[in-house]
Amino acid sequence: MIRGAAIGTDARMDVFVQQLINGLTLGSIYGLIAIGYTMVFGIIGMVNFAHGDVFMVSSFIALILFLILTTWLGISSIALALLIVLVLAMALTALWGWAIERIAYRPLRGSFRLAPLISAIGVSIFLSNFVQVAQGARNKPTPPMLSGGITLFETDGYAVFLSYKQCLIMGVTVVLLTGFWYLVQRTPFGRAQRACEQDRKMAALLGIDVDRTISLTFVLGAALAAVAGVLYLLYYGVVSFSDGFVPGVKAFTAAVLGGIGSLPGAVLGGLIIGLIETFWSAYFSIEYKDVAAFSILAIVLIFMPSGILGRADIEKV
Repeated sequence: MIRGAAIGTDARMDVFVQQLINGLTLGSIYGLIAIGYTMVFGIIGMVNFAHGDVFMVSSFIALILFLILTTWLGISSIALALLIVLVLAMALTALWGWAIERIAYRPLRGSFRLAPLISAIGVSIFLSNFVQVAQGARNKPTPPMLSGGITLFETDGYAVFLSYKQCLIMGVTVVLLTGFWYLVQRTPFGRAQRACEQDRKMAALLGIDVDRTISLTFVLGAALAAVAGVLYLLYYGVVSFSDGFVPGVKAFTAAVLGGIGSLPGAVLGGLIIGLIETFWSAYFSIEYKDVAAFSILAIVLIFMPSGILGRADIEKV
């Protein structure tokens, strides 16, 4: 009886470790999208609700580029193809972000507060329907991009497996979080961002090009969404025109949970949401995984209104 109980405990631990790896991987993708939300909110105080659909567009761009490189141009090296796809997807999606800011947001910057929000929702609807018309409503699968992995350990026939895709996703998230934190905290552009966050009028009087700073913030946020889009396509191997809504909402939830305006908070929130979803799906009813994630958000905000790592708003008088 004791030996059977020990075997059962080992098996449950194997499942726990596997779900921990899966949750960290999913949370890393949410965290990358959430950084885009928190950067834009931190500098102009507006939630860019089109950001999730920019992420979806980047996934389609990555899929099209990958098929062109491997099918038409005959590139046999998957690693080289993925590198080219990542660079081109970041460039093209950054161009989308720049165009959206110039057309949909900048003309409304001095308008009433709801105008940019309505414009963001309009852009989101436009992008979703544009991709649906251009690419069709069916799911678009992709050929396997990266396979293989490492078996960490095995107990009673159950193997805990860490795939190379998961290693890549978590590694890229750590590198990008570190890079963007350094960019915001230690560079002239980051100082300009923080100055615009505190007071755009005063920043302009001190010689900071506010329009350029905001445009570059949108560009960087869109480039991050492109990285998340490529990793999402790499991990799941399929993309749909509707994939911008649910991941976008969950990434926004992660940004709020971690403390919107905080880059580490965005990634931390993404990891928490990913872990909640994964563990709830493994141990409880999968239909209620979203309920569990949003319930945790509500509980945290009751006791910590600014999020886990967020700063309390300071009222200007």
